[in-house]
Amino acid sequence: MPPKKNAKGPKTSSRKRKRENENDLPAKVEEKKSAVESYSHWIMKSEPESRFENGVDLKFGIEDLKKCKNQTDCWDGVRNYQARNFMRDQMKIGHKVFFYHSNCKEPGIAGICKIVKESYVDHTQFDSKDPHYDRSAKKDAPKWFMVDVKFERMLKRFIPLSELKSLHLSHKADGGTLKNMALFTRARLSVQPVTQEEWDFILNLENEEKT
Repeated sequence: MPPKKNAKGPKTSSRKRKRENENDLPAKVEEKKSAVESYSHWIMKSEPESRFENGVDLKFGIEDLKKCKNQTDCWDGVRNYQARNFMRDQMKIGHKVFFYHSNCKEPGIAGICKIVKESYVDHTQFDSKDPHYDRSAKKDAPKWFMVDVKFERMLKRFIPLSELKSLHLSHKADGGTLKNMALFTRARLSVQPVTQEEWDFILNLENEEKT
């Protein structure tokens, strides 16, 4: 089976809010919409090493994607609302993705794939035998969605999390490109946005020797 991600939903807090004039609401909605940042690059995490749940091996590394028909497969099993929303609402055909190996001996970015089919219903939410079955999901009101990804290429060298973390900490101090990278500021998410600047910076790393 394709990638199975481990991510927990974000915590929310209840706050008292001022009652707003109804006439102000449309403007507030438009302001909120315009404030949503748009992305065209992503990190998607998957597990390259075997791990069984309910008798199902969740292993799906970049080499597994390469072996799929047309080197393409669905990215199912996402069970975090923010990650789902990125996939459902923002991912478009042609968007580029860093394929990230997680929950393994050496996590990091292994290669690049791209989105080839936009959001559609994740069938695994209805399968009681699947590790990502959701008994609260209904076919007439699905909760979870997925996209299709296609392998593009391996990076010239594997870029480990340890290297990225070192750069992130350095950039936090001096205002560098990776200072706000979601890999560290939203670490639990299995699907994360990447800015154009972050994408270009990381791509340049594949041409450098690890220090």
